[in-house]
Amino acid sequence: MKSFSYERVATAAEAASALGRTKGAKIIAGGTNLLDLMKLGIEAPDHLVDVNGLGLDKIEETAEGGLRIGTLVRNTDMAADARIRADYPLLTRAVLAGASGQLRNKATTGGNLLQRTRCPYFYDTAMPCNKRKPGSGCAALSGASRQLAVIGGSEACIATYPGDMAVAMRALDAAVETVRADGTTRSIPLDQFYHLPGTSPDVENDLAADELITHVTLPAPVGGEQTYTKIRDRASYAFALVSVAVIRHSDGSGRVAFGGMAPKPWRAEEADAAMAKGAEAVTEIAFAGANPTEDNAFKLPLAQRALAKILHGKGE
Repeated sequence: MKSFSYERVATAAEAASALGRTKGAKIIAGGTNLLDLMKLGIEAPDHLVDVNGLGLDKIEETAEGGLRIGTLVRNTDMAADARIRADYPLLTRAVLAGASGQLRNKATTGGNLLQRTRCPYFYDTAMPCNKRKPGSGCAALSGASRQLAVIGGSEACIATYPGDMAVAMRALDAAVETVRADGTTRSIPLDQFYHLPGTSPDVENDLAADELITHVTLPAPVGGEQTYTKIRDRASYAFALVSVAVIRHSDGSGRVAFGGMAPKPWRAEEADAAMAKGAEAVTEIAFAGANPTEDNAFKLPLAQRALAKILHGKGE
């Protein structure tokens, strides 16, 4: 592991300032992803900014009737919060589907949103990867791609976003709140927060170099039956081949978002309008323009069948 400097900060503004001041700086909170990447030589930050002292570890109610989740809220605490369990059960189910209990005890809201892909070529420093080393190429395009994207990829990258929490948050229309070194703040809808790879797979989200996530906001509860189904190669501690987040109302309307299919949580709002017509109609719209490889073409019918199972009342 390369040597690095380290500092603790007391405010979000200090953290953003430290990011802007030192090129190559990274935020560390739970460290459940970053430390692994540093050990493997994939991430090599010059400076670590410890944000555990910021106090952003609360879940608060908003004036609009939703919830504001601090960036340092641990995944275990989020999933166990009585308000989230009652009004946003989709989020609880998605969080509990991820990682292990020990990791959820450490992992934070902001860190979860920013976790890196688990594409095997991203993790293999002997192989070309445009996400890890821009301009080097994408070994996945001609390699093993079973776990990788069927839609939203490009000739530069077909890696998938690996998380569960963000898939549920995408279905719930969450927004990410940030602060910059100059004190300016903004709210970024989650559908705009993540970037598709295009020609710049290394640019994964909308954050500026000196910008820090402070909160995630959830709108007022939308009700309905909420289900998160995750299909993976083993029952625990595995990333999704396909995951499906569904909010369904008694009149047949609803929302659906997918994980494991694209470089970001995948939702096509126009597909929501087809919920009453069934899984085939939804997935036909949601995955229009899909470009799967021979290795991962199975994901498309798998996503449809997973959604069909939920819509027929058997999903959990």
